Amino acid sequence: MWRNRASLRTGRSFDLGKMNLPQLWMAYLTYPTILLYFALIVLTTTLCLRAHPPLMHVLIPVALVVAIYPITWYAIHRFILHGQWLYRNPLTAGLWKRIHFDHHQDPHLLDVLFGSPLNTIPTIAIIVTPLGYAVGGWPGAWAAIATGLAMTCVYEFFHCIQHLAYKPRSRWVARMKALHLLHHFHDEDGNYGITNYFPDRLFGSFYEDARSRPRSAHVFNLGYTVERAARFPWVMRQTGAPPRDRPEGAKPGSARPAA
Repeated sequence: MWRNRASLRTGRSFDLGKMNLPQLWMAYLTYPTILLYFALIVLTTTLCLRAHPPLMHVLIPVALVVAIYPITWYAIHRFILHGQWLYRNPLTAGLWKRIHFDHHQDPHLLDVLFGSPLNTIPTIAIIVTPLGYAVGGWPGAWAAIATGLAMTCVYEFFHCIQHLAYKPRSRWVARMKALHLLHHFHDEDGNYGITNYFPDRLFGSFYEDARSRPRSAHVFNLGYTVERAARFPWVMRQTGAPPRDRPEGAKPGSARPAA
């Protein structure tokens, strides 16, 4: 516990594979990115309510954002974060490394599990602001942004739970965690959801258990193999080491999800 407290002061990363639930709550509620989201939620909610908008100009944008969030996350996760095009360009290789490659290389590392606010906040704003503005003008836009940020906080917390050394008591959370761990430790080409796997079912990327498909050779490197790194070296240069195809210290064929 003391080591995790120390990391708050020094900036050293948290290892979710070695933390319990109370330690996660402490890390989550004090993490700078989450605190920034909280502050922006308060700010955008205040801007919305100060205009005294009609109730439906707030409720409709909120409902729209809640409805589209799982599908939007699915599309971003599948086609951008797992795409093969960002690492091929020296201008975008560092972005891809930060937003997803590092997370698959070490799924328990908290500081790469959370997206960078420089990437997440503009993305949220670009997606939800037009929806809110079309319904309720700027009050509707502020309501939509606040909802998008709140949904992000919820997703990030459950994402932490999925990589935490903790067995959820809730059957729903336990199943959600098991499905996500399959994405990280069995086959990355599926189960792209975090809390909602309806888009996976809708678009054919859902799978129930490890028996449903063979284990992927690229579950940890997302297809950025040593051979690809030789051709497109920019991610490897920033990492300082070749891409791994299994957890650090694991024997070949021994990669399994943590509880």
